[in-house]
Amino acid sequence: MSQIRALQMLSDTDLALRLIDPPPPPGPGEVQLQVRYVGINHIDVFGLRGMAFAKRLYPLSVGAEAACEVVAVGEGVTNVAPGDRVVPFSAYTCGKCRQCLRGRDNLCENVRGIRGFHVDGWAQDITNHPARLMAKIPDGVAMQDAACVGVAYSTVEHMLFDNAQLEPGETILIQAGGSGIGTIAVKVAKSLGCTVITTVGSAEKAAKVKALGADHVINYRVDRFEGVTRKLTARKGVDVVFEHVGADTWQGSLLCLKRGGRLVTCGATSGPAATINLMQLFQQQYRIIGSFGSPIAALSRALDRIASGVLPVIDTICPLDDFRAGVERLAHRDVFGKILVEL
Repeated sequence: MSQIRALQMLSDTDLALRLIDPPPPPGPGEVQLQVRYVGINHIDVFGLRGMAFAKRLYPLSVGAEAACEVVAVGEGVTNVAPGDRVVPFSAYTCGKCRQCLRGRDNLCENVRGIRGFHVDGWAQDITNHPARLMAKIPDGVAMQDAACVGVAYSTVEHMLFDNAQLEPGETILIQAGGSGIGTIAVKVAKSLGCTVITTVGSAEKAAKVKALGADHVINYRVDRFEGVTRKLTARKGVDVVFEHVGADTWQGSLLCLKRGGRLVTCGATSGPAATINLMQLFQQQYRIIGSFGSPIAALSRALDRIASGVLPVIDTICPLDDFRAGVERLAHRDVFGKILVEL
């Protein structure tokens, strides 16, 4: 096989499209994948800013989320075959520890890193991956939609159901409803019949997220979202807050919760540090849940939800050499939905 393309970091800030040797044939338990699409996420923003939180070796292929086609399988592989379309699970989990055996792969006690962040990612034409770390894409699900599952859609699935245990008919506040995970959360919550309140930063995004089905849209640049939310709920508050903004919204998000409400958070894009009133926490009996990534099972659940018609929102599909521009758009919140890269 001739050389393949790979978008690689050469240092903490230097990104280049290079030609590299293809991987060897897949070994026992491995598959060889042709990468079709890569999703861009905030983990890519962190990675390109040198915030890997662990030592990594360069050059390093970027991209933590992908949709691929199986081109070859190694010895002993029976769960997929050449020609299958798959979404790979990007964390190199051990599959043997107590958490992995309980289906809580995102709490693996021996994880070796995340692809595109600590070890080579998906932004290369061909790559090998353990066969056990992937989910098959159902017939009828477009590759572009599946490319939103590995990080974004599965994160939402894990947050809303494994952690917040969102129920039909509840009221939910979704922060940053125009973001990649925000748009997915709006559509998923509405599919359950929930009342959805969401925040955005512009009139243009407000109109778009309203079109997705949100019941109430608050422009946080115009109104204090916590005041509007309390008014909309007759001062009772919401059942669930879907939080991923961080310091800028943390206190307001807590004020929006009803007594016994649940706040689930997976991000801190506006800053990682916040304070909390402990008396408020225990008197109001809040449940605050941290959520990172998802278990492998959430990939299949997310793909089934897409197959049922709850599609992700795709902002842009760009070529491989526009990856950095896509990351910068995401970092500056100049996006509505997901940015994908087509290989």
